[in-house]
Amino acid sequence: MGQRDDRYSLSGELELDDGFFTTVIPEDKKSEELKRGRGSQKKTKVLVMAESEKVTSPEKNKKTRRVGYLKMKVIPDLKAKTIELSVDENVSSQASIVSDASTSYNGLKDKVKGHTAKVIRNDEIVKELPWVHIAISNAKRWILNMFHSVHPDYLQNYLDEFCYRFNRRYFGNATFDRLVIACATCKNQFRYT
Repeated sequence: MGQRDDRYSLSGELELDDGFFTTVIPEDKKSEELKRGRGSQKKTKVLVMAESEKVTSPEKNKKTRRVGYLKMKVIPDLKAKTIELSVDENVSSQASIVSDASTSYNGLKDKVKGHTAKVIRNDEIVKELPWVHIAISNAKRWILNMFHSVHPDYLQNYLDEFCYRFNRRYFGNATFDRLVIACATCKNQFRYT
């Protein structure tokens, strides 16, 4: 699923933000003192990117932005170089990105056509970057309900499945057939003996 979605680059107007997914503490970090917050051993960093175009005349009580495709990538850290590399791999250079004003996103203006960094209060983040945060909360709930706990080494696989299903949400019963085609045309990285 991930290989299939990696073939496509996100384009147009994008929302970009990072999220922290709760995962099992790896064995090599269990002896360390447990940190709190963003640096916690229980949290895995994920960069979330969603195509999001403005709706010209939204209906009353409806969203003002329409979501297109979505990508979620596990990243080792929140350094600018890591984020820029992920954007290079997953986003068209002609895209326009809206993000919060994190210093990690400062270099994005050189990678895409346009980058708008906004200082956003915590209570306004869902209004400014709605689809990224809807995707993060839906993915967290799906993983918690389905798998209960996930090892950080496998989180990307679960996120790939979530994004594959999200990006094909209108395919209905054809989703399974499309997955079979994707598996048959995939370049297998594993050798079975």
